[in-house]
Amino acid sequence: MKKPFYTKEELKRALIDANYIPDDNIIVSLFLSLELGKPILVEGPPGTGKTELSKSVARALDRDFFRVQCYEGITFEQMVGEWNYQKQLLHLEMSRLKETHLPGDVDMDVFSEEFFIKRPLLQAFINPSPSVMLIDELDKADEEVESFLLQALGEKEITVNDLGTFNLENDLVVVLTSNSQRMLLDETRDRCLFLYIDYPTPEREIEIIKSLIPDAPHLLVEKVVGLIQRIRKLDLIKKPSIRATVDWVRTLITTGDLEASDESLKRTVQVVLKSEEDRKKVQSTIFKSSK
Repeated sequence: MKKPFYTKEELKRALIDANYIPDDNIIVSLFLSLELGKPILVEGPPGTGKTELSKSVARALDRDFFRVQCYEGITFEQMVGEWNYQKQLLHLEMSRLKETHLPGDVDMDVFSEEFFIKRPLLQAFINPSPSVMLIDELDKADEEVESFLLQALGEKEITVNDLGTFNLENDLVVVLTSNSQRMLLDETRDRCLFLYIDYPTPEREIEIIKSLIPDAPHLLVEKVVGLIQRIRKLDLIKKPSIRATVDWVRTLITTGDLEASDESLKRTVQVVLKSEEDRKKVQSTIFKSSK
């Protein structure tokens, strides 16, 4: 399986064309993942674009995209696949009816791929085209699931009882994300390239907003980003995400205030704040100090 070679500059340009503004750490991690065939473990605060990175890589490199959204209690079957018991039972019943008319010419095997529902992890493994696999919020899954994923990724194969072993069929880029709700296994960190994505610098956030809303006036974007950066420095329950910044800019454009007056900003700040406690804190500090 010959891998296509990308330079770091080509990767940067491809991501920008896919409306994702990367920094140098992101480019280096992606470059090494492609060259070394190692998964990328991405950590960082919520709302910094960890999930969006994998989607953008798929768009930028024109690859198929698969996603496993982890949650507490997720099982092997929900990631890999499960038997279609209803279809199996129906097939057995039909086979018994058929056997009364055509004895000896009945297929009673219900443990074949025809009766197996493939889930995203297995689909990503056997997909014939180069793919991107996102395993989102791995820290929400338990250690047993994490260990299974490590084994599958390390051995590049998945075994399903009564069905067999499926080998990795494509040049798969794997991105795992974590919000650090629990400590991941040391083995996970050892096998992955580590990437920490923090909230962007003002300059990068302005680039991100302009790439997503090209017609937004520069002064409007600059003012909103500057205010968002100040708000994130407060001790809030939930700091505004990059998506919140985009929403705030779009809100101001929708209201027709392209100059982002202090009154408009104060009136629409609830677009980026997700609790009354945070709203009061911002109103009493950021806006009070701007009078």
